[in-house]
Amino acid sequence: MPDICLNKLKKVHFIGIGGISMSGLAEILLDKGVAVSGSDSHESELTIRLADSGATILYGQKAENITKDLDLVVYTAAIHEDNPELAAAKAAGIPVMVRAEFLGIIMKDFKNAINISGTHGKTTTTSMISQILLEGDCDPTILVGGMMPAIGGNLRIGHSENFVTESCEYTNSFLSFFPTTAVILNVAADHLDFFKDLEDIRHSFRRFAQLVPKDGYVVINSDIEDYHYFTDNLPCKIITFGTNPDASDYSAADIAYDSLGCCSYTLLRSKEPVGKIQLSAPGLHNVSNSLAAVAVAFNMGIPFETIARGLSLFSGTDRRFQKKGTFQGVTVVDDYAHHPDEINASLATAEHYPHRELWVVFQPHTYSRTKALFHEFAEELSRADHVVLADIYAARETDTLGVSSKMLADAIKEKGTDAYYFPDFASIEEFLKKNCLHDDLLITMGAGNVVTIGEDLIS
Repeated sequence: MPDICLNKLKKVHFIGIGGISMSGLAEILLDKGVAVSGSDSHESELTIRLADSGATILYGQKAENITKDLDLVVYTAAIHEDNPELAAAKAAGIPVMVRAEFLGIIMKDFKNAINISGTHGKTTTTSMISQILLEGDCDPTILVGGMMPAIGGNLRIGHSENFVTESCEYTNSFLSFFPTTAVILNVAADHLDFFKDLEDIRHSFRRFAQLVPKDGYVVINSDIEDYHYFTDNLPCKIITFGTNPDASDYSAADIAYDSLGCCSYTLLRSKEPVGKIQLSAPGLHNVSNSLAAVAVAFNMGIPFETIARGLSLFSGTDRRFQKKGTFQGVTVVDDYAHHPDEINASLATAEHYPHRELWVVFQPHTYSRTKALFHEFAEELSRADHVVLADIYAARETDTLGVSSKMLADAIKEKGTDAYYFPDFASIEEFLKKNCLHDDLLITMGAGNVVTIGEDLIS
């Protein structure tokens, strides 16, 4: 990795600048007065916003986009070595750096760098912590992997020592970071196109925890199997949260649901009641996410009243059990769930949400994940009343690995659940119009573009 001093950069180019994280990094540099250019395949809201902020946006990736006056070229992990811009930068001797490495460089500029990791819940928990810090007038810089209503997007540039970001384990990218507080929400088998197995994933999270300096903190879910594996012999302070008050510094008692599936609970700190928390984001899983946020906030000295107010104001981020509207009296919710554990959490939330029958339109995300967790997907999806499968969203993959959505639909049928497969979105929409009934709940589910099905039905 090249030795880069953030304060000496004058001009930086981003390959794939329209990505949600890349665009955020570009905006941070623009705020510092750095000249920013970048390329992407097509125009989007994010590229338009960057152009309005002063960035030079180029559509299509070409060698001539790389100029000799660049101090650095940043690229996403999806960019291959034969990319014309990356190849041109290397040929010109311009320093190049992958996105995660550059995020780490930015992070070093902050005294308090809060990194939220985990297989699930990163975006929501990052947003919860951010909402609390905003309520506490902590003026944080926030970089989140989803659209957060309170900041009108995925980025907020503050001018304090507080930086909050989610930290993804895929390709070990979070090992390029410099956390002073590392949050570990959960550790499960995922991204098996990169990791060998669950033990490989656990080893990666252990290495992430080891990045925290001795005056820092690891906040970890005590419900993780053998969570001590991640924290043993670390020089920093360890703070725990979880369902068991005897094993957790922070836990919840008296959990109850309101009419929209949002939980309230009594916060326990070292088994002692502190006060009442009312969440506005639905689902039992958000109790766990909020406990992580509480632990971080208390550790920063934020009063309980401010914490409780921040959590009550947070109603969720885009694509996390988000109500989109209605059609024919059917409520449409969209959810980013693309792992069996996330599907479990989403359907558990639906149980406490008003509905007659539950329809799930699921778009599997990547062939490798679908193949590796095929039986788990079938098991979790079979909990719905009706399941409709769209084709697998390939993302970065080209090899089908001999797995298909039709195969998954058949496996769900074998479990006794009503299941269908259609090869295109138009057929799915026509089927739903004919078969969904008034007061049913329809969840469009997956990390791809399945959200457009619900949006089309509503419009």
